[in-house]
Amino acid sequence: MSRIGRAPIALPAGVTFDNTDNLVTVKGPLGTLTQKVDSSIDVVLEDGHILVKRHSDDKDHRALHGLYRALINNMVTGVTKGFEKNLVVAGVGYKVTATANKLTMNIGFSHPVEIDAPEGITFAMAGPLEIVVKGIDRQKVGQTAATIKATKPVEPYHGYGIHYKDEVVIHKEGKTAGK
Repeated sequence: MSRIGRAPIALPAGVTFDNTDNLVTVKGPLGTLTQKVDSSIDVVLEDGHILVKRHSDDKDHRALHGLYRALINNMVTGVTKGFEKNLVVAGVGYKVTATANKLTMNIGFSHPVEIDAPEGITFAMAGPLEIVVKGIDRQKVGQTAATIKATKPVEPYHGYGIHYKDEVVIHKEGKTAGK
């Protein structure tokens, strides 16, 4: 059996779980998330824990077993704690301003770059050039952070651009003068 798939998911206080017609709904203090589950997977609530079970030992069912357990665990974590990604904007003269649902960046282009937050995502500033993307849906938080990062990829010689806070930026050595 899958080690990930068979691990029970603890249901914290204040979080409700519902599985109707293979549609899993998790409600918590931060919001509500839903996920459609394949018919070959059963999701049940037993003794305050969510258990994910598969019908057979087929390769496809084994793969879906771990997948849906991880997705449901992310849903429970999202409605209780939420998710966030930190991005750093590095460059001379770069400037970033954020409201709850709009991000405006002056990052070396002839025009400011504006990014609207998808539903359920908020922007915040942890510093003058540090962007925090927050939300309850892990997939949306990651995709929004990746979209922001893709607007100005890191330049390898000086390190100018947008990167994740915990990402290691590898610098290339510049050209040297002839002999």
